[in-house]
Amino acid sequence: MTIPDTTIWASLPVPAFLIGADDTILDVNSAGEGFLNASAKSVIGAPLWDQVAIDAPIEDAFARARTNGTPLFVNDIDVGSGNRAPLQCALQIAPLSGHPGQMIMLVSPRELAGRMTQSHSVKSAAQSAIGMAEMLAHEIKNPLAGITGAAQLLSMNLAPEDLELTDLIVAESRRIVKLLEQVEQFGNLSPPDMKPVNIHDVLDRARRSALLGFGAHMKIIEDYDPSLPLAWGDPDQLLQVILNLLKNASEAADPKGGTIRLHTYFEHSFRLRRSDGTGQSLPLQVEIIDDGPGLPEDIKGDIFDPFVSGRENGTGLGLALVSKIVSDHGGWISVTSVPGRTVFRLSLARVPRDHESKENS
Repeated sequence: MTIPDTTIWASLPVPAFLIGADDTILDVNSAGEGFLNASAKSVIGAPLWDQVAIDAPIEDAFARARTNGTPLFVNDIDVGSGNRAPLQCALQIAPLSGHPGQMIMLVSPRELAGRMTQSHSVKSAAQSAIGMAEMLAHEIKNPLAGITGAAQLLSMNLAPEDLELTDLIVAESRRIVKLLEQVEQFGNLSPPDMKPVNIHDVLDRARRSALLGFGAHMKIIEDYDPSLPLAWGDPDQLLQVILNLLKNASEAADPKGGTIRLHTYFEHSFRLRRSDGTGQSLPLQVEIIDDGPGLPEDIKGDIFDPFVSGRENGTGLGLALVSKIVSDHGGWISVTSVPGRTVFRLSLARVPRDHESKENS
């Protein structure tokens, strides 16, 4: 390791790359591994521009900064890799003092901070909308039952050619009742029963359930980190989260089928900072990746809000419920989407150390 202080290097909260005079990667910190979705071992020695995809011709400016020994700053630029969709980032590049030709590059994803802020606004918006919806749901279901019953009575005395209208009333009333029942799930959802959870067991249960039902037309690939420690959560509620995300991906796919990849990995440098100044380490990462058409541009920023849906007959409650459960777990959920690759990423806490001590004692 060329960097003299390995503790500082490992603790940097943003992806950082040490670049050699020949533009190969000499080292990458933990945040950089998470950004690339690749281990340091697999990228060290590889050409930088093969691993980091930057949507702008900055190689010449990078070379000038090296030659002149001056820093380079680039704002609002899309940066990605072969394993993840690009994020809008700010780049900070500077020569490494005392090491001719070597450079340090820091990548600051703007979307990360934006999504964290969004997660809190989503939670507040969800609570307000759901509270009102729950109040209305009970009041609406009673008259709907009367309307359905009246339509069924009318149909008994109608000619066959007129039954289409009463059938429509009954079908639409039942559809509204089903929607209201989904809204009521939010109010009936109890606080999570937190305990150690093997997230791979949860993923396996969800995968088998999906393949026997709504995801029968899909190919679901497991790409797990076998060394992942236990998560801290409610296994039944986390199963509901994964099932909802798998159902969302399956319904968005081509009717002939598609591929979903379940990917887990550990990112020990990931911490969630809340608006009140508190924070929590969320090192366990779970990604549900599909090769569908992607999210519509006009709803990408609101996809976790209640009643926002990209499907014609979608209720927009599935992802709002996912967001609520993840928030109740103290976790974080984000999404990146381009045509052909949509990634829902869950960041969860591991079992607290004090609980591990009790379990081992």
